[in-house]
Amino acid sequence: MNSQYILYPIRIRRPGGKQGRQQGERRKKMEAEFTTHVSVQGHFSGHVFSPAAALPWVLVSRTVVHPSQSSAMAELKLSVSDMPMLACNYIQKGLLFPRPPVPVLRVVSLLKDSLSRALSHFPPLAGRLATHDDGAIYVACDDSGVPFSHCALEAGGAALSLGQVALSVSAADVPTAVKELLFDLDGAVCYEGHYRPLAAVRLTELSDGAVFVGCSANHAVVDGTSFWNFFNGWAEICRRVGEAGALSRPPAFDRSFFGDSTAVLRFEDGREPALTFDPKAPLRERIFRFSGETLRELKAQVNAPLQGEEISTFQTLCALLWKAVTRARKSGGCLGDAAVTLRLAVNCRRRVEPAVDALYFGNAIQSIPTTAAAGDVATRGLRWTAALVHASVAGYGAETVRKAVAEWERSPRCFPLGNPDGTVLTVGSSPRFPVYDNDFGWGRPAAVRSGRANKFDGKASAFPSAAGDGGIDLELCLSPPTMAALVSDPELMSHVAAPEGLIFCRAGGH
Repeated sequence: MNSQYILYPIRIRRPGGKQGRQQGERRKKMEAEFTTHVSVQGHFSGHVFSPAAALPWVLVSRTVVHPSQSSAMAELKLSVSDMPMLACNYIQKGLLFPRPPVPVLRVVSLLKDSLSRALSHFPPLAGRLATHDDGAIYVACDDSGVPFSHCALEAGGAALSLGQVALSVSAADVPTAVKELLFDLDGAVCYEGHYRPLAAVRLTELSDGAVFVGCSANHAVVDGTSFWNFFNGWAEICRRVGEAGALSRPPAFDRSFFGDSTAVLRFEDGREPALTFDPKAPLRERIFRFSGETLRELKAQVNAPLQGEEISTFQTLCALLWKAVTRARKSGGCLGDAAVTLRLAVNCRRRVEPAVDALYFGNAIQSIPTTAAAGDVATRGLRWTAALVHASVAGYGAETVRKAVAEWERSPRCFPLGNPDGTVLTVGSSPRFPVYDNDFGWGRPAAVRSGRANKFDGKASAFPSAAGDGGIDLELCLSPPTMAALVSDPELMSHVAAPEGLIFCRAGGH
């Protein structure tokens, strides 16, 4: 199978002076690095592409998809909620589909054509970052484009099937290939959006004809809400191929989330920000599934009898996980009775006054901490812990959001992801995200999976269950000893659903 790699131009309005020269040098290095990847069969080198070594694969084609219409938006300023993400990895999320009812080359054509039209509705994703002379960072909506890669497993090589990807739930760790094979821009840091694409798509054919559509997007440009709204819009356009019309949920590009702030984030001596955690630290990753029925029972348990405000299902589940992880860490002797913290990423669009548009494009998130003694979290009842979590979330209103923004403006800095002292559990993503609404025209996804981005000991991500029963999948990363203790925790595992058959429905296709 012939492979081709197309070098694409990067057109960015860049600052002058020393910073501009440094970015120009990085760009030249990037282009030289990309040029060495022409006619590739096997494995990419470098940190942009790093698939699992155990699975031989082929790059079938790679093109750059540009918006179908030139952007009418010149630039979009990064907000006080965007800039802290410049030291994070790109978001890496993707969807697994059963074998489509049309040939894969038709699928590739449909996806690229609809992506082009979707980018006309989301022009910042086709741009690049640019720093102005005053230090303010913008997205230059210059239509530079989004790389689209089509990959396949090499014939006769090791297999990776839909079942292996979708059924790595509850009873087994997530296969390494899922994290390392299915996404582009692997390892990229968001500040690098000055000279790297702000988004990239990879379609991978699995051994049984199933396909995985992996999307990487710069986290300083989008949060989870914006990411999935883009994915939904792209799927909507693809699904109604040949039909005209506006998007049902168009993004809002106003800078209404503290857009009047004049704070800037500066980097000493022009040095680029780096990750605040070690991406090479040993981790185990597993997805724990909790059925809707189990979650309803747990919620009823912590709310009986109801005292004050109702504790939500998600708060209850996070409390259950926090207790189990704390017990597992204590069993290894690494906690004692230190203070432990649960951090929940929260959408602030409706927490400010006046409220921000639900489809606001960009980051509008903050992190809500709940802290208690490790001994209390590990040993006291679920109701006590869930009430503690609820109190933190319920008390995080408009004034708290504004105080957090004001504090950041006094001392601008990148958000410190990670868990340096082993006491933190961070829960991101959301079971409310419309993950399974992404029907491109050949049916709902069978599963959602993520890459290696922003993963460290104590990082969890929540997704809705594919069953549509109100269940939740928790993707959890822990150090190997802690994970070994966790999966032996009877209190947690008694609530975890056993692996079941795949749940998906197929449409007629194009």
